[in-house]
Amino acid sequence: MLASWYDRQGPAGEVLHVGELPDPEPGPGEVRVRVTVSGVNPGDTKKRRGWLGSTMPYPRVIPHSDAAGIVDAVGEGVDARRIGQRVWVYGAQSYRPFGTAAQYTAVPDQQAVPLPDHLSDELGASLGIPGITAHRAVFADGPVDGRLVLVHGVLGGVGSLAAQLARWGGATVIGTVRRGGDLGRVDPAVVSHAVALDTGDPATAIRSYAPDGVQRIIEVSLSANADLDNAVAALDAVIAVYGTGADRTEIPFWPLLSNNVTLRLLGSDDFPAAAKRQASRDLTAAAAVGALTVEVADRYPLKDIGAAHERVDAGARGRVLVGIPD
Repeated sequence: MLASWYDRQGPAGEVLHVGELPDPEPGPGEVRVRVTVSGVNPGDTKKRRGWLGSTMPYPRVIPHSDAAGIVDAVGEGVDARRIGQRVWVYGAQSYRPFGTAAQYTAVPDQQAVPLPDHLSDELGASLGIPGITAHRAVFADGPVDGRLVLVHGVLGGVGSLAAQLARWGGATVIGTVRRGGDLGRVDPAVVSHAVALDTGDPATAIRSYAPDGVQRIIEVSLSANADLDNAVAALDAVIAVYGTGADRTEIPFWPLLSNNVTLRLLGSDDFPAAAKRQASRDLTAAAAVGALTVEVADRYPLKDIGAAHERVDAGARGRVLVGIPD
């Protein structure tokens, strides 16, 4: 099969190779997926770079955890009727050496989720890491129907899906963007109120929409927003955090404690298996009724995977995808 891989960490242009590797065979409980589109996540490029001192977990890594494609073979114990089924894939390179940047990938059966025929491969390849992280951030602490949910970075990969899932779940969504010039990009059908963090007093603006505070906060950068979150959190609120700008992040501890705020830290590779399965079901259901969309920044051919990684490392707005040739 045609695939991309790296056998040492470093810059994309120096370590990513494209060439022929043996086709994988599905083991017991696995399916093999003929990949059509592979999704590139910041986590994929961080692993390749050796972020936070991480080392090569395997001698050779085929990157990427997310994809869309078609099941073309099954392992022992898997219903053969799955062959020919369109699927979206998550977690292919989570604690595994061979991901989706290849013509074929083999994954546990439950990690290849049926993709309704009316949904695109591009959407399917965008639901894995960002979608499951967004789902966990929104729903880990229970339903959001009738609640006020604040989503920071509402135009980002996780943030945009979190806002859409919260709206799908019955919440009123308040979203933030970094710059006032980005307010026009926010979808008013999803986000009832949008606030720019670089203008005026964002805490006062948010409180004008939520006088008693917000019950859930979806946080992309705790180091940047801890004081703002403290200022707008309702009593007994949850701050669900999936990112920060500082390894040792300070928080206003005593005010948050007095307000009985729960700080939930989210590491997507290590979510409970049951939570991932529920997320996959809900993401598919929401997408099927048109409640989820993704913005695609660019799509690259597999031969240009290095450029795709560089685009993600540069902070692409929207999803970066790699098309896999037949």
